[in-house]
Amino acid sequence: MVADEIRFDDAGLVPAVVQDAATGAVLMLGFMNRSAIEATLETGHVTFWSRSRQKFWVKGESSGHYLLLRALFVNCEMNSLLIKAEPIGPTCHEGYATCYFRQISADGEHLDVIAERLKSPDEIYGAAR
Repeated sequence: MVADEIRFDDAGLVPAVVQDAATGAVLMLGFMNRSAIEATLETGHVTFWSRSRQKFWVKGESSGHYLLLRALFVNCEMNSLLIKAEPIGPTCHEGYATCYFRQISADGEHLDVIAERLKSPDEIYGAAR
C-alpha cells in the first residue's frame, strides 16, 4: 500500500490540507495516521486523528457537515497530504465555509473576517455545546 511510503512524523502523523474539489478553496488542516488514511479511502468520508482528543474523528460526525473524498495526493517529499473533498455544509466548527476566514491585516496589527458565517455554532452543534 502507498501508505507504507508516507513519511509520518514521530507520533505517526502526517499533515493533511483539505481543499474544496470544486472551488479550490483551502478548507482546513488536519492530521492523519495510517489508519485514518485507510478509513478515508474505504469509506469516502475524510477521517482524521485528533491530537487533542487522541482518537479518530470523521469530519462531520457531530455536525453532519462531512467532507466527501474526491482525490488524495501526497507531496514530493512524501510528508504531507492534499485532500480534495466535497464539503457538505460549512467546514469550520465556527460556521464558516473554510477554517481560513480571518486575514492578518497588512500592518500585522489585527485580524479581518473576510467571509460570511453560514451557520452559528449553536445551529451546528446545539446550544448545549
